[in-house]
Amino acid sequence: MKTETLDVLVVGAGAAGMMCAIEAGRRGRSVRVIDHARAPGEKIRISGGGRCNFTNLGTGPGNFLGENPRFATSALKRFTQHDFIKRVDRAGIAWHEKTLGQLFCDDSAKQIVRMLTDDMSAAGVALSLGTAVAEVGRDGDGFRATLSDGTAVRAASLVLATGGKSIPKMGATGWAYETARGFGLRMTETRPALVPLTFDPDWLARWSPFAGLSVDAVVACGRTRFREGLLFTHRGLSGPSILQISSFWREGEAITVAMAPDADVFSELKALKAANGRQAPHTALARLAPARLAERLVEAEGLAGNLADAPDAALRRLDAAVNGWTVKPVGSEGYRTAEVTLGGVATDQLDQQTLQARGVPGLFVIGEAVDVTGWLGGYNFQWAWSSGWAAGQVC
Repeated sequence: MKTETLDVLVVGAGAAGMMCAIEAGRRGRSVRVIDHARAPGEKIRISGGGRCNFTNLGTGPGNFLGENPRFATSALKRFTQHDFIKRVDRAGIAWHEKTLGQLFCDDSAKQIVRMLTDDMSAAGVALSLGTAVAEVGRDGDGFRATLSDGTAVRAASLVLATGGKSIPKMGATGWAYETARGFGLRMTETRPALVPLTFDPDWLARWSPFAGLSVDAVVACGRTRFREGLLFTHRGLSGPSILQISSFWREGEAITVAMAPDADVFSELKALKAANGRQAPHTALARLAPARLAERLVEAEGLAGNLADAPDAALRRLDAAVNGWTVKPVGSEGYRTAEVTLGGVATDQLDQQTLQARGVPGLFVIGEAVDVTGWLGGYNFQWAWSSGWAAGQVC
């Protein structure tokens, strides 16, 4: 059996793992990154429609969820979105701001992957693809790992950077969670996040004909609300606002949707009624909401005839139907389409500055494997860069 001795073994050639390896390699550490995938950075490659929403200008601790959302503060402050942008600029990658501070490559997400692999190569990092961990454990004050190619590795530091369970068709597994648990680290509940929500058959019978229709909406669950696009689908609701709220929603809860968030629907319908009461109610409502949706809502309220015939009570019901639409999802599309995994290795098990496990010297957990989950819009990539950078300074 071939044997190898390293300073750092990084398991996972994703955003966090490659970032950590670069930093450790630049410090003169001997580093090997392994991944069972055939190519590095696959989630980077497919993100943002192939252009990679690589960070967000507004990134801060308030954009993250978890048992202790403030845990991310140290890493995010020490390696900021502006620090990563400088690296992108140095690599000559053109980028643009889309909306809400979201930054994308002008050309291709593959440029970000190439930047990272080039930086690893320059830092002397070895990359082994198509290689998995068959067995791993403690070995004195370090770690031993048997790889799928038969190599026995001894490393002073072990970095768990394989992410969560989201998008299993790309090879995502719960390996980091299982391994961390094997070393005695506590886990928090994991669940799909940034994921479309699904509904029961009766709801779908009424609303699936609108699949493909999108509206600007404010979607709320409890005190949390987001304003972005909402999309009707054959399974339920999707779009950025729904993906955002899915991280906060729990089974049995309802969400409330405002589909004309800038309008006082009742007042505007009253004004239209006074100005031209002979128009149909759905024609008036179509000034404030998509025509197909307006027809469906007016029909649901049983309104017929002219707008002049509609009593105020009916107009108030339309107002509530448009801007106070309350629906109860039955579930989500699951890890199959979830962009990230909520939950993971509990943050009280890790040092917030180094991401090193408390009580297990040399063991580091970074990126999505940690119970730190960002909003939609580049925040999760920034957490990967920041947590990888922080661990790479000391591992």
